[in-house]
Amino acid sequence: MSLYQEIFENNQKWVAEKKASNSEFFKHLAEGQSPEFLYIGCSDSRVTAEEMSGVQPGEMFVHRNIANVVSNTDLNAMSVIQYAVGHLKVKHVVVCGHYYCGGVKAAMQAQDLGILNPWLRNIRDVYRLHKDELNAIADEDARYKRLVELNVEEQCINVIKTAIVQKQFVETGYPIVHGWVFDIRTGNLIDLKIDFEEKLKHIQEIYDLGVGVTV
Repeated sequence: MSLYQEIFENNQKWVAEKKASNSEFFKHLAEGQSPEFLYIGCSDSRVTAEEMSGVQPGEMFVHRNIANVVSNTDLNAMSVIQYAVGHLKVKHVVVCGHYYCGGVKAAMQAQDLGILNPWLRNIRDVYRLHKDELNAIADEDARYKRLVELNVEEQCINVIKTAIVQKQFVETGYPIVHGWVFDIRTGNLIDLKIDFEEKLKHIQEIYDLGVGVTV
């Protein structure tokens, strides 16, 4: 049996398991969703949001792209944030990167990658912002991992800059923005413990969108 065929076999097993534990599972699933989390992660095939976090269907709204970038010119990402925060009313927005990310590594190298160039420029911009810290790290592997962390932090800030996040936080106290890193070699999730309110307060002067943010 090919891997393609196995997918449908696995689907039928999954359906049977869900029905065995809860005969109404798919009926309830079809009624709608009310996830508490918006997860913005990398498209890397080794990093699956639901599996590594143990959440169930309906608990996490997911958006993935190369190197978990949140760009204000990416209508896909902006639409996902608008819908998740404004309509689904998620309480947490997570940006999750991972060590040994191919997109981050590519952005560290001097090479022309065609259509990927403008996308990876977002990560090169992160390197530029933190050049002194990164260049001071002699070990290339350690520098690579630190850029992964800094990229997550900067993408979290990009989430905080959006009008819908600022507006919803003023009205409800949510969502809270978090930065995580998945360590592929250990399987562990690392919370970067980003101080959401402090970050929001820090960017107010420049990114105040007139929604009455006071923290």
